[in-house]
Amino acid sequence: MITFLRKLNLFFVSSLLLSAPAFADVRLPRLLSDGAILQREKPLEIWGWADEGEKVTVEFGGKTYTTTTKSGRWSVALPKQKAGGPHSIVVQGNNRIELQDVWFGDLWIAAGQSNIELPLRRVAQRYPEVIPNTNLPQVRQFSVPLIYSVDKVKEDYEQGSWKPAVPENLPEFSAVGFFFAEEIHQHTQVPIGILSIAVGGSPAQAWISEEALQKYPHYLAEANLFKDPDYLQKTIEKDKSSSDAWYKKSQDEDLGLKGEKAWHSVGTNTEDWPKFKVPGYFGEQNIEFKHGVVWLKKTFELTEAQAKQPNATLWLGTLVDGDETYINGARIGGIGYQYPPRIYPVPTGVLKAGKNILTIRLTSYSGNPGFTPDKTYALEIGDQKVDLQGEWQYKIGMHAEPMQPTTTLHYLPGSLFKAKLAPAFAFNIKGVLWYQGESNVQRSKSLHPIPQDLIPTTTSAEEYQTLFPDLIRDWRKQFKQGDFPFLFVQLPNFGPAQSEPGDSEWASLRQAAAAALQLKNTGMAVTLDIGEWNDIHPLNKKDVGHRLALTARKIAYSEKSLLAESPTVKSVKRKGNQLIVQFHNAGKELQVRGPSPQHVAIASDDKKFVWANAKIDGNRLIVWHDSIEKPTWVRYAWADNPEGANLFNSAGLPIGSLEIKANK
Repeated sequence: MITFLRKLNLFFVSSLLLSAPAFADVRLPRLLSDGAILQREKPLEIWGWADEGEKVTVEFGGKTYTTTTKSGRWSVALPKQKAGGPHSIVVQGNNRIELQDVWFGDLWIAAGQSNIELPLRRVAQRYPEVIPNTNLPQVRQFSVPLIYSVDKVKEDYEQGSWKPAVPENLPEFSAVGFFFAEEIHQHTQVPIGILSIAVGGSPAQAWISEEALQKYPHYLAEANLFKDPDYLQKTIEKDKSSSDAWYKKSQDEDLGLKGEKAWHSVGTNTEDWPKFKVPGYFGEQNIEFKHGVVWLKKTFELTEAQAKQPNATLWLGTLVDGDETYINGARIGGIGYQYPPRIYPVPTGVLKAGKNILTIRLTSYSGNPGFTPDKTYALEIGDQKVDLQGEWQYKIGMHAEPMQPTTTLHYLPGSLFKAKLAPAFAFNIKGVLWYQGESNVQRSKSLHPIPQDLIPTTTSAEEYQTLFPDLIRDWRKQFKQGDFPFLFVQLPNFGPAQSEPGDSEWASLRQAAAAALQLKNTGMAVTLDIGEWNDIHPLNKKDVGHRLALTARKIAYSEKSLLAESPTVKSVKRKGNQLIVQFHNAGKELQVRGPSPQHVAIASDDKKFVWANAKIDGNRLIVWHDSIEKPTWVRYAWADNPEGANLFNSAGLPIGSLEIKANK
């Protein structure tokens, strides 16, 4: 009986605990945190979450504002604020939150793919003084780690914090974002915040709402497939199983990992290892190896003084695809995919006087293994460099089948819009910086059952010509802040130069992106002269940031007389056997860097282009070819890498790729 009564009492106590109101703590969005930079001179809303009906007070600027939580959310409206700080904001509900070091300035979103995500540490060798010598506490970045959503639109970020531009934080700052913010801060003297949300490799459709994707049913159909949890889970499991099996096989069957000693060990017998020339690719050197594992070795000599030098660095350009790198049997670094530069510090004690052996275990899954040309391959010791180019030895560890393609979930249509962008909608912003397009040069074939009749017949560039402006319209609609400045980077030069006129997917995408200039308050930074033919991630990010800053100064900061934009075509007319191309934004006049305009092609209606004669007359480009009596088409810089394109305006801004038909 006593036991029964005890149980009964416990039941009543538990019931009372369960029925009593549970007060949740007041919570703020992560962007509204210590060190935040909030948009100046726009209506200010402080908001967050709490229990239904909970009273919340906000103390700011010597005043107290009171509100009540409705539908789990509360907010208070504060007056517009001038630039400046630091300010504190106190929020009181069931708990107390005090924000410190809050400033008002201009908040810019940096979005797109890897060329705007790329951190300063990746370009430190080009700008060695920036990280150690910068102290700009009123330039700040909030970087959002990778997150995506295939179903729900997220209300808040799960990670991230505000960081000032000081040496300990700068390595992870967006390089483009930093150089842009630094210049704008210098010109305006107001705090500048960068919300960095870019995702490497992301296509434009990943950044668009489902509402806007209605216009693109093939993308919407793919997105809808993954709302089914079973389909999502099966895809994840299948992809993981396939990837794990490929890498397991590369380990299990690699001859270089069998036997008593792996091939990176000191004393490995290389007498029967054939020769390979670095830099270069296996296919170009007629070596039958595409997928799998290959081992490479290079012997180099050091003096005793060199071997004792501290702070040695190994430079291995970029490799295709993954590497595990050793010196004298000691592992010094490794990267799993092709794009990052291999810059490996060599630990003290690894190098020795006399003979040293560099070994690379190279894993190839993309089918074009090798060492990228025109990169640095050297051991840097103090102010000396030991050249590592030339003759190496290699031995194939195992051949493999091509790795099966897998689904990158954060590239799915709408997945980044829902998770990376949507949590920012409740914040006022100054504008957007966008650098993207590489992943839309070619439309990826879906790995999922999309109805064939939904697949468009247009080219990827033709699709991008509407997709990208629709993205801008969509963002402006979602933010509900009017036609805020949307500044974007046109793709740079990339790939081997071609000797004859021809078609170009990169040039087509550049021109498709330029179509967005028809929208109000858009600006384009042309980068056709600052790319690298052999690197999809060119190091020159300062000029990219500078050109974006120029357009911002004109569009967002009202420097109306500033020549801030590259020339764009005003008209094309035929006069006899000549085409006369007239430009906007030429400045005093067009500039030619060299004796005459280069990379200009001309064609009649048949679009069989030939290199043209060309000359400059003020803001006009005059083009002709003696064999074409009635020219119709003109192209300039129409190539993936239009090497030699040399037309600029008087501010030194280049003309981008263009293909234009003459007015009849």
